[in-house]
Amino acid sequence: MEEFLNKEEREKLPRKCLILAHCLGNAIEDGDFRAVRSAYTDSDPALLPGRDRFGFNSLAAAIDTAISLCRSIDPDRNMVLAILLSPLFRSGALTGEAVEKTWGADVARMVGGLAKVGTLYSKAAAVESDNFRKLLLTFAQDIRVIIIMIVDRLTLMRAINHHPAEKLVRETANEANYLYAQLAHRLGLYAIKSELEDMSLKYSNREMYSRIARELNETKVRRDAYIADFIAPLKAKLEAEGLRFEIKGRTKSIFSIWNKLKKQHNTIEEIFDLFAIRIVIDCPPEREKAECWLAYSIVTDMYRPNPSRMKDWVSIPKSNGYESLHITVYGPAERWVEVQIRTRRMDVIAEKGLAAHWRYKGIKSENGLDTWMNNVRDILEAAETGPMELMRNFKMDVYSHEVFVFTPKGDLYKLPQGATVLDFAFHIHSRVGTQCVGGKVNGRNRKLNYRLASGDTVEILTSPRQEPSRDWLSIVVTSKAKTKIRAVLKEHENRTAELGKELLQRRFANRKIELDEATMSRTITRMGYRDAIAFNSAVGADEIDVNDVVECYLACLEKQQKAEEGGERVSASTYVMPQVADETVDTDKTSDVVVIGDDIKGINYRLAKCCNPIYGDPVFGFISAEGVIKIHRDDCPNAAHIRQRYGYRIIRTRWSGQNGTQFPATLRVVGKDDIGIVTNITSIINKEKSVSLRSISIDSHDGLFAGVLVVGISDVASLNRLIKKIETIKGVKNVQRDK
Repeated sequence: MEEFLNKEEREKLPRKCLILAHCLGNAIEDGDFRAVRSAYTDSDPALLPGRDRFGFNSLAAAIDTAISLCRSIDPDRNMVLAILLSPLFRSGALTGEAVEKTWGADVARMVGGLAKVGTLYSKAAAVESDNFRKLLLTFAQDIRVIIIMIVDRLTLMRAINHHPAEKLVRETANEANYLYAQLAHRLGLYAIKSELEDMSLKYSNREMYSRIARELNETKVRRDAYIADFIAPLKAKLEAEGLRFEIKGRTKSIFSIWNKLKKQHNTIEEIFDLFAIRIVIDCPPEREKAECWLAYSIVTDMYRPNPSRMKDWVSIPKSNGYESLHITVYGPAERWVEVQIRTRRMDVIAEKGLAAHWRYKGIKSENGLDTWMNNVRDILEAAETGPMELMRNFKMDVYSHEVFVFTPKGDLYKLPQGATVLDFAFHIHSRVGTQCVGGKVNGRNRKLNYRLASGDTVEILTSPRQEPSRDWLSIVVTSKAKTKIRAVLKEHENRTAELGKELLQRRFANRKIELDEATMSRTITRMGYRDAIAFNSAVGADEIDVNDVVECYLACLEKQQKAEEGGERVSASTYVMPQVADETVDTDKTSDVVVIGDDIKGINYRLAKCCNPIYGDPVFGFISAEGVIKIHRDDCPNAAHIRQRYGYRIIRTRWSGQNGTQFPATLRVVGKDDIGIVTNITSIINKEKSVSLRSISIDSHDGLFAGVLVVGISDVASLNRLIKKIETIKGVKNVQRDK
């Protein structure tokens, strides 16, 4: 212990302990200090905590922090013990079990929380990241841990004035201003917030701080007298009008004045609201506007207003709910004074409601954190049994649905709960994600599916030979990662499909086999694939042997030819029309749509699937081996083959003069892959009374899209009109009916 404290520290220690005991009063239990002293004196000297980066003794600094806590917040036994024991816990001289056994689970939790948050400072590069504040709140499971950290930083800032390590002092000052002052503001610890900001300016720009402080000190007595002189007649006039109100005056802090000087490029004397007066009126809701404007008229009658500085947020409140009248008036001795007029209800809303004070001042915040911090501030300000007592079980789960992780350089990123190494890789960059093979988390190799936790340091490992697989979709949780993986898989599938299609075409050409699309469609279905792209992709990826495809195709073709040639040869002239049963055998048939032969109706027929004829198309009938007449378009892809080989089975066919049904028609649309083009196409179809959209399939690649639309339509004329309308859509390059 002698080596742990130097001579000066040993001399000051007893007096500091007495001050702390006096500040705690009855809040400390008998024997607590003795137990803390024993923890330090009985510890292995090699494990006693060292000095901090400024050279301060850890125990002495802890006692100073505990005193500041009691004076500026609230005397609290458990918080003080956590402060005093934390140095021993961090150095390894004291375990969490030992803390819990001697001082209780509550103290042990806070000690653990302080140690956990303390690990963040090894990531110094991330301190000025907005996510750092969120990570801090995630790590601190107890709100009192955050309060201790704020007070600890306040104590340190007080101690480093004129410290020789100037660079370290400036870094600490910037951190205090960026992080701790804002946290204090959100917690309603305004005195601490202002002091941290002022000291931050003092250490980062001592010349400016000294200049402002000197000018304020030189005028303090005069300034206080000025505010009193300003308020006195105003107060008397307001009382004479029967208003019930509270009125107070203030001078801006040094830091606030400096901000004004930077923004306005003025001198201190020229700052409009160096003096600020707030009038808070107590009145019923129905009298609010009237009494605010009454106070306004009284102020502006007494003092000349600056019209350009008038803000009326009573008649038209701000979008965030803020209500108040702001005016700047020319007071005695030709000084500008800002006057804010509002009711008590408006004041509560401005301080704790929709327009919380930190939002009004332009500090970033989220709705959830605002609400939560409002509740914390209410506890701090209104608790009757002591704020810290009520906060013992106050849990911090504001960011329970998010994790915050570091890069090796100290940059901090936010991800959703459950995010994996692969999610983080895509969050960094899409190319990093697609080439990710794993990662190092806190120095240990981890797989793609390793789930990250707040505070992890993650280094992504990549390989140029890596490619995403469909399994990756079950690993990631972020929409960005899922979208990119799907896009890469789709692009890869399209490239492979093109390769597969070329392989098939070359093999068919080598074997001098004419490729028929209808037969190939049956081949694809027979081999168990849902569409041509998936099938061709499987061929390109060598999942299917090209020779097997050829053999299957030939088998389908042979089966089709046998079916067509297997029946008795019958000429069209000798064909006898079958008797029509009461029940129709073909759901595609409508009795009066087609006239067969010599104006014969009611014949059993089918519309051929290979060309899908519709009302108005030139057509012919073909007597199939099953004895059913199939209706083909004259320009059917199979028409030439049928006429050449089976001309004797062709029968004259025409459409009836009546039409009351819809026929399926397939349209192929090609155009630019623009946002909204599909919506425009479907909108035109929906507006057509005689047209219905039955299915749509869209495939996009390299800025172009190819769409296949199946529509129900009554006749050729309607189809031609629809095609012309679709062609007028911006971005559509070509529309064709499928042959």
